[in-house]
Amino acid sequence: MKDITEKQWNELIANDTNAVIVDVRTPAEWNEGIIENAQLINIMQPHSFMDAIDKLDKSKNYYVYCRSGGRSAQACQVMNSIGIENTFNLLGGMMEWQGKTSTPN
Repeated sequence: MKDITEKQWNELIANDTNAVIVDVRTPAEWNEGIIENAQLINIMQPHSFMDAIDKLDKSKNYYVYCRSGGRSAQACQVMNSIGIENTFNLLGGMMEWQGKTSTPN
């Protein structure tokens, strides 16, 4: 896991054709707005979270965020423990995100 700032996040994703954005917040938080192209994998539901990350392509690069950076750091550690090597944790999460957000479908 690598902790990255929003600036680093934007620079890395811009050049990463193997990037997957993961939001580990709750559905209620998700509905408040997301980083574009994110997929929701709620870490507060441990069984469904583990089922979902077990199905992820381990060769991809995962950019993970939550509300403040704590749950996403935990998610990255769990992902690393099951063999997903490339995880990036957004420092400060959505509380410090200044970039574009969108409303989930």
